[in-house]
Amino acid sequence: MDMLKTPEPCSSELFVYALRQATEAAARAAYHWIGRGDKGQGDFAAIHAMREKLDQLPCDGRVLIGEGSPDEFPELYTGEKVGDPVHPLKLDIAADPIEGTSYLAKGMTNAMAVIAMTPRGAMFDPGPAFYMEKFSGPPAVKGLIDPAMSVADKLSVLAKATGKVVDDLTVYVQEKPRHRDLVEAIHKAGARVALYPAGDVAGAILAAIPGSGIDALMGTGGVPEGMISAAAIKALGGEFMARIDPQLATERQAVLAAGLSLERWYGLDDLVKSDQVYFCATGITTGLMLEGVERTKELEKTQTMLVAGPSGTRQILTTWHKREG
Repeated sequence: MDMLKTPEPCSSELFVYALRQATEAAARAAYHWIGRGDKGQGDFAAIHAMREKLDQLPCDGRVLIGEGSPDEFPELYTGEKVGDPVHPLKLDIAADPIEGTSYLAKGMTNAMAVIAMTPRGAMFDPGPAFYMEKFSGPPAVKGLIDPAMSVADKLSVLAKATGKVVDDLTVYVQEKPRHRDLVEAIHKAGARVALYPAGDVAGAILAAIPGSGIDALMGTGGVPEGMISAAAIKALGGEFMARIDPQLATERQAVLAAGLSLERWYGLDDLVKSDQVYFCATGITTGLMLEGVERTKELEKTQTMLVAGPSGTRQILTTWHKREG
């Protein structure tokens, strides 16, 4: 039976199992471009593969957060409709066919294909924003972190809530020049820093899972990755908050013109207003959360995390696919 044609009624677990074919297709399409120095071709291949599978899903989907405008991208552009336009299940989509495009081209770690879906109107629309400052943590810290706190105070609260000492905490931070002061503050407080060049979806989700080895994520990263993380963490019961944080003057102007605040921190319930969420991530290159695509003469192996709400069901699925052609 083709899981993309799941009959109604369709449970969250069945739907997310169908959805995982979109990220698996994107990851498999991107595999050829690992380490080849051409991020454009890899991105195009993943976008097309994901779009093709999304169009087969039993839902009326709308891309809320995608690749940009239709003038820039022919597929998965913001506002594009996928699936069945008359289907009663109306969903909004945040998609990133390759999280870490430039790192895929360099053959580096943590590249993934990721997607999240929520009921229509439940996902925060970030408009023209490209970057947001984020905090992610486990369920034990939910509601306890004030964004105005210093880094040291946040870590103190986190340590107390999780039954640890600050010295035993590990904070995931993207390795970017903008995070030098943040890294210094974390070290000064006594905690460890896990620096990765890409992959803040993995960092945010692992921070929300107790015992993962990552206790929190801090720092500024992409808006699509933030919204996708928020959907998964909503189902997992963790903590996530974000503030729009433009990195260029042009982005700042566009965000302010859209009437969005640069000071407000949005809580998880502001970002995702429904517990009915669907999330999938498939590794492209091996990283902290998932193994990358592996290929033999006849087969391709993928590893995918599936999260469905409101149950919070979380699975890691390893699949062997017959190679095409």
